[in-house]
Amino acid sequence: MGHHYFHCVGEKYIAAVAEGAHAVPVLIPSLGEGLEAHELLADFDGILLTGSPSNVEPRRYNGPASAPGTLHDEYRDATTLPMIPRVIEAGLPLLAICRGFQEMNVAFGGALWQKLHEVQGYQNHREDTEAPLDEQYGPAHDIELTPNGLLARLSGEQRLKVNSLHSQGVQTLGKGLLVEARAPDGVIEAFRAADAPSLALGLQWHPEWKFKDNSFSRALFAAFGEAARERARQRAAR
Repeated sequence: MGHHYFHCVGEKYIAAVAEGAHAVPVLIPSLGEGLEAHELLADFDGILLTGSPSNVEPRRYNGPASAPGTLHDEYRDATTLPMIPRVIEAGLPLLAICRGFQEMNVAFGGALWQKLHEVQGYQNHREDTEAPLDEQYGPAHDIELTPNGLLARLSGEQRLKVNSLHSQGVQTLGKGLLVEARAPDGVIEAFRAADAPSLALGLQWHPEWKFKDNSFSRALFAAFGEAARERARQRAAR
């Protein structure tokens, strides 16, 4: 506000963790190299990477320079990109949403398209920023789930309808990530870390938006919460 800067988390993410995962959400500040990740992770039972108006800086994946005016957050990049592999190695459940999904891909060595709508063969996955929020976050397109994948097992379905509020997308999938869902045009909408000892899932859409109204979103956050409680039980037994 004004000349003061804030670290903040959107209410929708707080509600989804508190009421959907039945966990206590705690904000991790974006301190970059000033954050002692190994000490921090020892005291947490799960990590959720939220969406954001900012994009991962393209230098992080050897991409071309961003268009003028593109929002970036170098401190978040410096915090999350080194932390993601450590989270997974430590056995903490990880749920990465939108920007978090893109961060997870980059952390595993993947690359991003910065403007999907300008890439031949891909549809426009952006929201109408002039529309009411309920329309922006409303169902936009189907996704096809990988047969016998984690999302297919959680949902009991092979196809779901999701919202779509992103201009970026996966260009090259990170090493060790397995596709869990694709949009009709082939864009990767979800992946998981293949060798993770706990849940480690990235989603391009926003399941936190009015999650109570969506049976799959409820199941998703419930699974995240149960994975976090299992982590807590393991910590207590040490």
